[in-house]
Amino acid sequence: MKLEVKKIGNSTGLILPRELITKLNLQQGQWLHVTEMPDGGVRLTPYDPDFDKAMALVDDIMDEYKDTLRALAQ
Repeated sequence: MKLEVKKIGNSTGLILPRELITKLNLQQGQWLHVTEMPDGGVRLTPYDPDFDKAMALVDDIMDEYKDTLRALAQ
């Protein structure tokens, strides 16, 4: 798929085709994350690597303090 870089108002941008928006399950107002690839290219995804790291940390904390969290939930 080829996308043309266009002038949009005073900015420069890309217009994503409907099929790509559907494939990525994107909604207006959502963010795309850009990951630089080793070959010099980029990858656009709705995936947020920082959020994933934070959730992994939360999982570790919840495992470590599961008894305390269970007691607090009562």
